Amino acid sequence: MTKAVLGVIGGSGVYDLPGLENVREERIASPWGEPSGAVRIGTIAGLPVVFLPRHDKGHRLSPSDINYRANIDVLKRAGVTDLVSLSACGSFKEQLLPGTFVCMEGPQFSTYAESMTYKGLGYSVIGMTNLPEAKLAREAELCYATVAMVTDFDCWHPDHDAVTVQDIIAVLSANADKAKALVARLARDFPREHEPCPIGSDRALDTALITAPEARDKKLLKKLDAVAGRVLKAKR
Repeated sequence: MTKAVLGVIGGSGVYDLPGLENVREERIASPWGEPSGAVRIGTIAGLPVVFLPRHDKGHRLSPSDINYRANIDVLKRAGVTDLVSLSACGSFKEQLLPGTFVCMEGPQFSTYAESMTYKGLGYSVIGMTNLPEAKLAREAELCYATVAMVTDFDCWHPDHDAVTVQDIIAVLSANADKAKALVARLARDFPREHEPCPIGSDRALDTALITAPEARDKKLLKKLDAVAGRVLKAKR
């Protein structure tokens, strides 16, 4: 059984996590550079929780300025076992109105048009931040899921005017309040210990290494001590 530590990445509009108790703020160094900011470590209903605002306080970082590799690395170093990402997104479907939440897991992400979830008949939502997180979380052997929070219909809908920043902010604020309540509920219900991941996320690197031990870059191995330490130590 694995003792759970829930990681939460706060997206646009979610820069803190009310309800976190016994909180300490910690700046964790990463060999991959500067993460988005300090992590807030605490508990919710007794469950260890680590929170990181993706864009930092005040939305300091745009999607292209975020150091995704460092973010995942510091969450792994903080002991996170299960990671939930809260992310604002645009909707590609009529039934996914602003204010709707769409829950997704790793296999549902696609690179096409920076879309985040693929269905047989097309894409459901679009955003710019989840694909790199999903890929890196897999490499770090973290269970990863996204709560995509719809803010608008992007630019495709013929019956809606161009989206303004003011429109987005209004929906972001409402979504953020719901997202914080959702995380509080998730933390209360989340198992304090759980079996190995049913899709093998926590063992993703078992069969992923091909470079012979003697051919591995020692400097790179040091940088990978957190995300891949489990298998690198075992296969030296």
